[in-house]
Amino acid sequence: MDDQRHMEWYVVHTFSGYENAVKRSMEERIRASNQQEAFAEILVPSEQVTERRGKTTVKTTKKFFPGYIFVNMDLNKESWHLVKNTPKVTGFLGGNTPRPVREIEMNRMLGRAVPTDEAPPVVHVAFRVGEQVRVKSGAFANFTGEVEEINQDKQKIWLSVSIFGRPTRVEVDFSEVESVA
Repeated sequence: MDDQRHMEWYVVHTFSGYENAVKRSMEERIRASNQQEAFAEILVPSEQVTERRGKTTVKTTKKFFPGYIFVNMDLNKESWHLVKNTPKVTGFLGGNTPRPVREIEMNRMLGRAVPTDEAPPVVHVAFRVGEQVRVKSGAFANFTGEVEEINQDKQKIWLSVSIFGRPTRVEVDFSEVESVA
């Protein structure tokens, strides 16, 4: 018997709303049939969300892909039949010849770091706090103001501009301002 199993992620279609029940049922069937070595993980992609309902705050679980679960398994005849014959499973995505989910897509969905050759673009700002700048576009176009604060992460600048003779703090994007020189 080959000790090295080739585990890959497959998408399994279930009755909508029964994803967790299918997961539990499948785990029981795997134990009962002694096929644990053919299965690594069963995943119901979801997140905890907080919702406001009237005056109360309720925590609920929101599924990313209702009606689908992901199974990390070594696809063979026995494991295919175990999954396919689990109650409330309608089949594999791809029918009788399921195709595995690409590793890069699964890593992205699981929130794992995906190596990339590209570095994120870094925008350098030539403005300083206290400097006079002119807004060249947007709602405050043609206003001149003094830089009060710079936020590199959000790429925003807070200015103090004079509106109707009163100093007013406004927020603009880096791309909307230019130096008054």
